[in-house]
Amino acid sequence: MVGALALRRLGSSQIIILSLGVAVLIAISAASLYFVVQARDDSEAVIHTIEVENQISTLLLEIRRAESATRAYLLSSGPQFLQEYEVAAKNILPAMDKLARLTADNPTQVASAAELRKAVEMRLAEFGQGIARIKNNDVATSIDILRNGRASNAVEAIGKISGSMRAEEARLFALRNTSADRSQQMVAIVTTTGSGIVIALAGFSLMQVRRASRARDVAERKLLENNANLEITVDERTADLREANDEIQRFAYIVSHDLRSPLVNIMGFTSELEELRGDIFRRIASKTAIASDGERQIEPVNEEPALEGEDKKLSDEFTEALGFIKSSIGRMDRLISAILNLTREGRREFRPVHIDLNELLQGIVSSVAHQAAEANATIRIEALPDITSDRLAIEQIFSNLIDNALKYLKSGTDGDILIRGRRKPGFVVIEVIDNGRGIDPKDHQRIFDLFRRAGTQEKPGQGIGLAHVRALVRRLGGTIGVTSELDQGSTFMVTLPLDWTIATKGQAA
Repeated sequence: MVGALALRRLGSSQIIILSLGVAVLIAISAASLYFVVQARDDSEAVIHTIEVENQISTLLLEIRRAESATRAYLLSSGPQFLQEYEVAAKNILPAMDKLARLTADNPTQVASAAELRKAVEMRLAEFGQGIARIKNNDVATSIDILRNGRASNAVEAIGKISGSMRAEEARLFALRNTSADRSQQMVAIVTTTGSGIVIALAGFSLMQVRRASRARDVAERKLLENNANLEITVDERTADLREANDEIQRFAYIVSHDLRSPLVNIMGFTSELEELRGDIFRRIASKTAIASDGERQIEPVNEEPALEGEDKKLSDEFTEALGFIKSSIGRMDRLISAILNLTREGRREFRPVHIDLNELLQGIVSSVAHQAAEANATIRIEALPDITSDRLAIEQIFSNLIDNALKYLKSGTDGDILIRGRRKPGFVVIEVIDNGRGIDPKDHQRIFDLFRRAGTQEKPGQGIGLAHVRALVRRLGGTIGVTSELDQGSTFMVTLPLDWTIATKGQAA
């Protein structure tokens, strides 16, 4: 009692310390995140300022290149200088546009950029006029255009405006750089302070853990005593579950067996009704003949009477109804047989033996070789590990999966079925992959339910195969799943223990 009380107190202390530590970590994380984001924003602002300054320099460099190429073309008329001018002139306005975009967040720079654009366009026009005069051999006029006052005004305006823009960016750079340094310092302060608090809490928590460890040793001794009693309780509950499971199986067997008796009666009465149908409609045909000819005409006993009009329609509907009844009786009979088979399988005791999966699956493939040939399907098996399990159950599992893969191939496409396996700790995962018509994702769970099927049902079956497969896999301590899309094939994944034994059956389940 005292030990339990001490553990509760220590546990409460540890919860308080843990809560305090979590609160500190949250606060540190929030503050660090805030200042890190702030530092990042400040750094991005600094980088943005540098980009603006670089773009101003790039613009001025392109203007100088255009001017130098123009002067060189004026002096030499060399075509290479004309080409250099055209390249530089082509880059000037895009460079101006980029500068305007970079400074769009600063009203002062926006106004300066607009003025700079006017001066740049004026200077470009002068270059263009000079080049045109040179092409017309009017060198004197070209020189005058490049040297007159208008040109000087444009050059002066470009220099003055670009200088003011650089000064503004230099001012912003200083402010933003200082803010970035401050944010980084705050990140360092918050991180250092928080780390100190966390270390202090960790030291105190370590002391509490040592005290809790001593109290826990006392509690463990008592727990061992309780575990002994718990194992007895678990064994009793397990025995109760097994008894309940056996009772369910017996109930299913009795129900399915008792259903067959009234079904046999229905089948017998349906046969009598079918014989009675022939006699009734022969009599109707005979009376119709007497009414029409005035004489009695007797139809042969074993021949279908010749009927017309409403009588023929009534006969066809009677025959159709009998067909529906017989079809339903047949389906009910197959379902009852399936339930009986499932109950028998549930009572069968599994016997673990060493199994060569490659040999076992090759045998299954050989048994369906004719069916695969008719479907133009190829079945490939990659190397598989040996396992210890119930051989008959394994055969039933993969026979069903391979049979389904062959049954539901895509029309007009040669079948390709691949069986492969891989290990994971203590288990083997075996995949049955086909290129068939696939399964809608909404039906992935439905197909494993008893008497449930998915998609178009043009193939014979009662919807029992995959339910039986899942039951067998679970009894063997494994799992089964499927991944599939319509018209994209299917992959069934069976996970089984590498070494299943009767002793581990309960643990696996």
